[in-house]
Amino acid sequence: MPEVRNYTLNFGPQHPAAHGVLRLVLELDGETVERADPHIGLLHRATEKLAETKPFNQSLPYMDRLDYVSMMCNEHAYCMAVEKLLGIEVPERGQYIRVMFDEITRILNHLMWLGSHALDVGAMTVFLYAFREREDLMDCYEAVSGARLHAAYYRPGGVYRDLPDTMPKYEKTKWRSDKDIRQLNATREGTLLDFIDDFTQRFPTHIDEYETLLTNNRIWRQRLVDIGIVSPERALQLGLTGPMLRGSGIEWDVRKKQPYETYHKVDFDIPVGINGDCYDRYLVRIEEMRQSNSIIKQCINWLRTNPGPVIVEDNKITPPKRTEMKEDMEALIHHFKLFSEGYCVPEGEVYAAIEHPKGEFGIYIISDGANKPYRLKIRAPGFAHLSAMNEMAKGHMLSDVVTIIGTQDIVFGEIDR
Repeated sequence: MPEVRNYTLNFGPQHPAAHGVLRLVLELDGETVERADPHIGLLHRATEKLAETKPFNQSLPYMDRLDYVSMMCNEHAYCMAVEKLLGIEVPERGQYIRVMFDEITRILNHLMWLGSHALDVGAMTVFLYAFREREDLMDCYEAVSGARLHAAYYRPGGVYRDLPDTMPKYEKTKWRSDKDIRQLNATREGTLLDFIDDFTQRFPTHIDEYETLLTNNRIWRQRLVDIGIVSPERALQLGLTGPMLRGSGIEWDVRKKQPYETYHKVDFDIPVGINGDCYDRYLVRIEEMRQSNSIIKQCINWLRTNPGPVIVEDNKITPPKRTEMKEDMEALIHHFKLFSEGYCVPEGEVYAAIEHPKGEFGIYIISDGANKPYRLKIRAPGFAHLSAMNEMAKGHMLSDVVTIIGTQDIVFGEIDR
C-alpha cells in the first residue's frame, strides 16, 4: 500500500476570503483540515513604533488606518487614553457626538462584514444591499470631517467641530434628470441630524431585508450552523471579545460593564448567542445593528435640544478658533506651538478600552512626560480572534475555513500593525 500523507496547502493571500494579506498554511487530510497556521507579516506597517516618534496629536490619523472599516472607533480609544493622561473631561455634547458616531461606525462595520461574509460563502445580493446603506453613512462621515474613510474627526478633548447645519447635495448632471436629483436630495434639505434621523427610520426595514435573504435560507444555514463552535469557557481562555465572545453566550460588553462617555445614559440590550457557532455570531451582529440604530436615535434626540461646546476650550491642548488666530497674537502662538511640537503630558501609564465593532480595542500608553509616547501598545481584537483560527477550523472541511474567516470579521490593518 502507498504511504498516505497529509497535504499542505497555501490558502491565500490572493484568495478572496483571505482579505488580501492573510496567508494560511493548511494541513489537509483529503478535504478535512488537520491544522491551520496563520502567517502574518505581509502588511506590517509599524503603527506603534511610528506613534512613538510623533507628538500625540499627530499620531491620531494612524489610528484610522488600523481597522479601516471602523475608523472613528479606533480614534476614540486613542483619544480616551490621551485624555486620561491629561486628566481632562470632554464636554457632554462632544461625548454624545462620539457615542453617535461610534454606533454609526458599528453599523458601517457590520454592513461591510455582512456583505463580504455572505459573498465569501456564496450569496451575492446581500453585498449590494449592504453597500447601499453604507453610502448614506459614508456621507455622514464626509459631512463632519471632509473624508469618507480616514476621518480624523475625534480629537483629544472632544471632536474637531460641531455637527454641520447643511448636508452636501447632489448636483445636476447630463446623466440625471431634475426628477432624479430631487429624489436624491429629498433627505438632504435639512441638517446632518435630520439626515441621520431619516436613515434611522428606514434602516430597520433594510435589516429585515437582509434577514429575509439569509436568516432562514437553507443554504446559508447549512454553511453556518455548527461550524466553528467555541464553548463559553474556551472563548474566555482564547481572549475572544465582542460578537465572537457574545456568540458563545457570554454577556460581556465594555459599553455596559465599564461604561465610557455617555453609554450609561442610553438604553440598549446586549445580544448573546447559545451555541457559539458561526450562525449565532451572525444573529448577534444583526441584532447589534438594531441596537445601534436605537442608540443613534437617542443621541439625535439629546443633541437636538442641548447645544454647547464640543471640545475642551483649553488652547494648550486644542487649537484656538480660526477667527481668534487671525487677530490675536497669543492665539497664533498657541496654534503654532500646538501643531509644531504638540503638548507634553504627565508621566504615567494608562490603558483605555472601548467596545469596538470587532471586540475590545484598547490603547496602552506609557508616558515619560514628553510630547510623544515613550511606548504605545495597541490591543487589537482581531489578533486574538485570528490566533483561535487553528482551534476553530480543526476537523472542518476546506470550504468551512472560508466561513470561519468570515465569522471572525478579520481586517488585517489591526492584526499586522
